[in-house]
Amino acid sequence: MYAIMGITGRVGGAIADHLLKHGEKVRAILRNPDKAKQWSARGAEIALADYDDAAALTAAFTGVEGVFIMVPPNFVPSPGLPELRKTLSALHEALAKALPKKAVYLSSIGAEQESGLGLITASHLLEETLGDLPIAHAFLRAGWFIENSAGDVASAREGKIYFHLQPLDRKIPIVATEDIGRVGAETLLQNWTGTRHIEVAGPENYSPLDIAAAFASTLHHPVEAIAVPRDEWTASFLAQGMPEGRTEPRAEMVDGFNSGWIHFGNPDTEKFTGTTALNTVIAKLVADTKS
Repeated sequence: MYAIMGITGRVGGAIADHLLKHGEKVRAILRNPDKAKQWSARGAEIALADYDDAAALTAAFTGVEGVFIMVPPNFVPSPGLPELRKTLSALHEALAKALPKKAVYLSSIGAEQESGLGLITASHLLEETLGDLPIAHAFLRAGWFIENSAGDVASAREGKIYFHLQPLDRKIPIVATEDIGRVGAETLLQNWTGTRHIEVAGPENYSPLDIAAAFASTLHHPVEAIAVPRDEWTASFLAQGMPEGRTEPRAEMVDGFNSGWIHFGNPDTEKFTGTTALNTVIAKLVADTKS
């Protein structure tokens, strides 16, 4: 039995899907009981637990071979990250009490750095906070999600995509959530001791120009990649609906990618290369989004 957090999301769902297809038992950890039906129909056991509820999480983590851990993404965190710290405290307490044999975590490229991470600070704190427990750990340091481009579908239909990642021809590690799910499931089925850090990338690195070309191929019309000037980032983030005063972590994260501060190729890390191509994911994003 494997307990899976975030099962209604892309990564957790992909991990559970891989495990179930291989005949493994899954305990789906859900916050919303209304979303349990599809997983119970596939034979998953259901555990209801809020991510800040240490007692419920302890019950969910008890009696399983391994757990998949992730924290809910928060793109507009409060100063000092109080929401994240509360969740990590509950997770630490629950894992310390349940003591599953092993845990696989969704972390991020750049999580080894102590500063200059912006939103990726959440992954750094996850590794720092939970890594001291006496269980086997595997942190999946995933590259930039291809699915981050879901928000670009509408503008791509109009023939333009505005990028903060720059320069436009700079290639960075990008990966499909399907590949993260595959390595997550495969790792849960392995046995090891100590702590592992696994850099998870796609079959190639891709640039904003590559992303625009993938949209153009799918939509069958030209799609122009446009670099948003650095001094216009705050205004563009606000125009996208981000609240005033909460844009800096996102900007700092993108600055880290653009400068090369956030990167792969760190010592003492394993490498996993996925097989899902950029065009495959972009085509699915377009198909899933109504025009």
